[in-house]
Amino acid sequence: MPKVSRPVGKGTAAAHISVRAPRLRGVRVAALRRTACLALQRAAPHVVGEVAIALVNDKKIRELNRRYRAKDTATDVLSFPLSSGQAEHEPFGDVVISYETARRQASEYGATLQRELQRLLIHGTLHLCGFDHHEPRAAARMHALTRRLLQAAGDG
Repeated sequence: MPKVSRPVGKGTAAAHISVRAPRLRGVRVAALRRTACLALQRAAPHVVGEVAIALVNDKKIRELNRRYRAKDTATDVLSFPLSSGQAEHEPFGDVVISYETARRQASEYGATLQRELQRLLIHGTLHLCGFDHHEPRAAARMHALTRRLLQAAGDG
């Protein structure tokens, strides 16, 4: 599973974003990194720490979901906030996405796998930044921001 890691951002302050992913047809890792950077710039411009993104299979995400959320089922995305990310090289958080679930959802939504991975990555990154969707008002705000970021990200 290749790992690509680079600082990304504008100006002197930039988050360090790493992506660990198997080779998947039609998936552009650099575009995923840019998408995460865009979400961070809009939702948490103070972050200069590290964000790790991992694309895993359903078996692995189910294991993580069971271990950390006590839910014995696969899911599409999990976020693990780790710190404030305000210090360089300080781990800000991890986003784990099931590419198998993303592929199924992309088919259901009539989207490409790349587009669905971008959507899930934005969603997971917003969770790292403190957004949630448990209350209707917060959910509406998070979903609206997700749509705007997805539109701004384009196809990567």
